[in-house]
Amino acid sequence: MHYRIINRKKKVFTLLTDFAGYALWAPINLFKRRNKPLSDITEILVIRTAYIGDVIMTLPILKPLKALYPDAKITFLTSSSARDVLLNNPYIDAIITYDAFWFYPGNFRVAVKDYFKFLKILRSKTYDLVIEARADIRDILLLAYVSKSRYRVSYRAGGGGYLLTHVVPYEKIKHRIDYHLDIIRHLGGRNDTIEWGMYLDAEEKKAVDSFFTQEGIHRKDLLVGIHPGSRKKLKAWFPDRFAALADSIIKEYGAQVIFTGSPEEKEFIDGIIMKMDYKAVNLAGKTNLRLLSGIIGKLDLFICNDSAPLHIASAMKTPTVAIFGPSKSKETGPYGNMQRVVEKDFPCRFGCDEDVCNHSVYKECMEKIEVADVLEAVGSIVREAHTTAKPHPN
Repeated sequence: MHYRIINRKKKVFTLLTDFAGYALWAPINLFKRRNKPLSDITEILVIRTAYIGDVIMTLPILKPLKALYPDAKITFLTSSSARDVLLNNPYIDAIITYDAFWFYPGNFRVAVKDYFKFLKILRSKTYDLVIEARADIRDILLLAYVSKSRYRVSYRAGGGGYLLTHVVPYEKIKHRIDYHLDIIRHLGGRNDTIEWGMYLDAEEKKAVDSFFTQEGIHRKDLLVGIHPGSRKKLKAWFPDRFAALADSIIKEYGAQVIFTGSPEEKEFIDGIIMKMDYKAVNLAGKTNLRLLSGIIGKLDLFICNDSAPLHIASAMKTPTVAIFGPSKSKETGPYGNMQRVVEKDFPCRFGCDEDVCNHSVYKECMEKIEVADVLEAVGSIVREAHTTAKPHPN
């Protein structure tokens, strides 16, 4: 069996758990028909609890899933931090949230209490079909399996295949969106076009315009957003290079540059702007997920590390330059929009768990990316945009 787990401890844990699980469940599964045709689907639960960027990359399965089961009600289970991504999505009928303690650790006793409290909510409703989109043995065991469901669909590449009624074949590394869409294909669905379903309503669009005015952001020939942060430190490019990059873009294109980030990143971004010769706007901590999505949708260009806003840019169809170090752009790069990826060829990237750098030179995959490399990608996007202009959202 091929596992898509890179972290060694997690892989060993999953192997041992699977070994015991397949042995224990063998008598139960012996008389069950696997992958039998699905019927009478009226209630569907899609599970994707972590993380925001991964939840966004799961969204394209919803339209073809709704087309496959047009009379079914679709409920999406996600984390509280990712909930707003799903608002106004026309293919979702309900949203429930749970911050899984195996992804969002805290006080263990409180976490266990919260889990059993949520379990009552989960089991208060019967789902005909549960789709676990991450292929994580913890989600499969502690959420999908314990739900009252007739059918449970996912991959077994992350363990827990013996708990599923339908196992999606996994052959090779591919983009996460294609990885998710293969679940729909396995169920017999089609996806001719990618539809994210991230929409701002009229009031939210007005709020974006008002926010721009409030922050002194005025339309210029080029409005560029830069998101220098990342959930993992190894994925983050360097502050001084972001400063030099922003200066070069302002000098060469007469652009207005805005920086985005979380409240915790405000001082970090202030430090970047202090290194600059030109002025830029720091929006860190001033936006929520919906407002940030609207802002990114207004940009002419977005520059970022591998992070959740990268996938927001894809969903909002904003031209993007993405800087990749230890993570794999083949799996989590920008998807579908006008985009460029800046990365260097380091073989160790494909075995990196993105938490600990075991290379002889710390973060060399990021260190080797120069300002000139990113500027070249920016220039390429700008030239392409002149021939394929993106209309600015109203």
